[in-house]
Amino acid sequence: MKKSQNFVLDNWVEGKGEGVPMFDAVTGEVVSLSDTEGLNFEEILHHGRTVGGEILRKMTFQERGNMLKSLALHLTKKKEAFYELSYRTGATRIDSWIDIEGGFGNLFANASLRKLFPNQSYHVEGEPIDLSKGGRFMGHHIMVPKRGVAIHINAFNFPIWGMLEKCACNWMAGVPAVVKPATNTSYLTEAVVKEIVASGILPKGALQLITGSARTILETVDSQDVVTFTGSASTGRLLKSNPRIINESVPFTMEADSLNSCILGEDAIPGTPEFSLFIKEVRKEMTVKCGQKCTAIRRVIVPEKLVEDVQIALGKELAKITIGDPRLKEVRMGALVSKDQVIEVKERVAELAKTAEIVYGDFEKNDIIGGNYKDGAFLSPIVLREDNPFENLRVHDTEAFGPVSTIMPYKNLEEAITLAQMGKGSLVSSIVTNDDKIAKEYTINAAAYHGRILILNRDSAKESTGHGSPLPTLVHGGPGRAGGGEEMGGLRGIKHYLQRTAIQGSPTTLTEVTGIYQPNAKYKEAAQHPFKYHWEDIQPGMSLKTHKRTFTDTDIINFANVTWDHFYAHTDITSLEGSIFEKRTAHGYFIISAAAGLFVYPNKGPVSANYGLEECRFLRPLYHNDTVYVRLTCKQKVDRDVASAEHPSGIVKWFVEVFDAEDELVAIATILTMVQKRQESLVEITEDKITESLAKLTETSKPKWGIMTAQHMIEHLDFTYKIAAGEVQDFDIATPEKILEKVHNSLYDYEPFPKNSQFPLLEKDTLAPLQYPDLQTAIENLIRSRSSYLSYFKENPEAKLKNLVFGELNKYEWYLLERKHLNHHFEQFGLI
Repeated sequence: MKKSQNFVLDNWVEGKGEGVPMFDAVTGEVVSLSDTEGLNFEEILHHGRTVGGEILRKMTFQERGNMLKSLALHLTKKKEAFYELSYRTGATRIDSWIDIEGGFGNLFANASLRKLFPNQSYHVEGEPIDLSKGGRFMGHHIMVPKRGVAIHINAFNFPIWGMLEKCACNWMAGVPAVVKPATNTSYLTEAVVKEIVASGILPKGALQLITGSARTILETVDSQDVVTFTGSASTGRLLKSNPRIINESVPFTMEADSLNSCILGEDAIPGTPEFSLFIKEVRKEMTVKCGQKCTAIRRVIVPEKLVEDVQIALGKELAKITIGDPRLKEVRMGALVSKDQVIEVKERVAELAKTAEIVYGDFEKNDIIGGNYKDGAFLSPIVLREDNPFENLRVHDTEAFGPVSTIMPYKNLEEAITLAQMGKGSLVSSIVTNDDKIAKEYTINAAAYHGRILILNRDSAKESTGHGSPLPTLVHGGPGRAGGGEEMGGLRGIKHYLQRTAIQGSPTTLTEVTGIYQPNAKYKEAAQHPFKYHWEDIQPGMSLKTHKRTFTDTDIINFANVTWDHFYAHTDITSLEGSIFEKRTAHGYFIISAAAGLFVYPNKGPVSANYGLEECRFLRPLYHNDTVYVRLTCKQKVDRDVASAEHPSGIVKWFVEVFDAEDELVAIATILTMVQKRQESLVEITEDKITESLAKLTETSKPKWGIMTAQHMIEHLDFTYKIAAGEVQDFDIATPEKILEKVHNSLYDYEPFPKNSQFPLLEKDTLAPLQYPDLQTAIENLIRSRSSYLSYFKENPEAKLKNLVFGELNKYEWYLLERKHLNHHFEQFGLI
């Protein structure tokens, strides 16, 4: 029998024991054996801390984010193989989509957060704090990656999402992971990890996987580690009380199954859109993943006069649910994860049924479609009704982790809130109502007991992600029974793996420490105007002091006329009595505009655009005849992705200080500019460079890659110049329309063409027939064709001509293509 493997110490290894069988939830067949006997957990954790941690900590947030994005793209291409395996866990296509593509979505979502972090390996949090009267002693907060490992102990229901929603955060933070999925479905986690490892995208030590029992893994954790747990509340409490966790003060985040509630608003009577939405939402949460979700609706809280209506409507909806082999299109609900889980759910239902009545469902129902009822883990949805939820408390204490929910009545909204709170803390609660006053009262009064609240009505329904869907940008977790922890939540989730440290010192020192210019720090006088520098060459603290300008009455009046801003302080000096103004006052935005006029460098250069304004403060009024000058200082640099037709660039935040003639600070602002990055990967193509390169080429020159001869390469370039000159245009663009824009825009990046690129007019591994008698003749024709291309665009500067691969190109884009194309082939033959 096949054994699942563990990925530890950057190697795939099998355990040394007999192994524990993992069963197909649909057929009962053994899928694989889980075995961790012989693994040294202390060594595994040490490997993550030293090897993986060392590499990840040195990476910037931008590098880590791009790593996650690459991994998400790679896994998405391989997703169908995971679906096939996921069916064996009892999951339908929709169930699997939540797990598989939901997991990949967490990678994408966290990757995009790189834009919110500094362009460095650690984070600077919040605003600077002045700790002195003179402004020479200050405080700040930095957040650095913890020097341990993230140990993720996950539940069986989401073997992919459970891993990736956590790992996405710790990898972004610069912390490696050791993943311990639940044994029952660890074979699916193993399949994804194998693909992750094979991709080579993560550095060594960044991810280790334990596919079975790891009872002693917490015995070797230390204070720099982070432990997260998803599963039952009882198991979570047991792990959290481990002496090592307590003695080392190891952060322990618990996300436990909870008795989540959904409330039907009193306004949502039968016939309203909200009533229908409520029934469908409860049905969905009962049957998706067979109700094996920590966020599933367990308690259905409805107005007492609507209990019968809800019971009947929900029964009708559940009767439409077909149960069976999740591979079949007609099946809407698959199997529980195992026969053991079926037994456990039945036991919990029996507990609930001691006071509640089963009003829908039958344990003995076996009319499944496909699958093996005897050996599979199939179970009908079960609805109970508890008419006395304030007296019979089992419904608030006992959870059947399957397709089971209990209906209970309330008399008024206060009772509904109390019933929701009686679950002693949940991951999520929802209320379905079209009355915003009801929604507000419920939310404000119930929020302390729930990690998330969904308000569902006819307006949000079409785009709502639903009661049971945690999202990467929102916190996932809840108080009390739900574990008292938080996961995900955008930046919050990443910060869980960072150590927040308060730092104190002079502004100049903390500028160096944080990589962000701090007010009152010493300026670094720029050798030339800062707008002349490329993004890489600009550093925090780089500064320019401008010349001075005096505001006139005419300036202020003209600005008012241009902007239509005729606020009295600028235009009616007879109305100043009793105001804070003494005489005609300059508009605040005129001050900022005038400041820009003082510091902007007019000539074309690396600064390509104004990107926005982050903060702006006017510290005192400025009047006509006041004189000002500006200090322009680089505050911070933030990397950015470029997907459109523009060159690679980053954002520079500039701290703008406006001073009056007495050197008093009168206004501040932070403006953003888009600054191009230096192009260093491609050689600029000039006539001299072409002549110099071709002089090195001979008939016997051999390519570093590909099958071209020297003459074939020259004739290929000659042909493409004929296209660029408009002499050859009788062809169709070969690139599919759906990706043409992306391919076209790639001309603007600084990446060389990939080696062994295929020319569209030739079949793979074939060469075009030679057109000229020898290499020298071919070179002479190449020079003539290039001259024709240059002449064409000199005479037709606004023209656009087709290219086989990149679509229609203007003059500048043909220049970009020429630079890339000649670099590619000249490097191919060692000419540059």
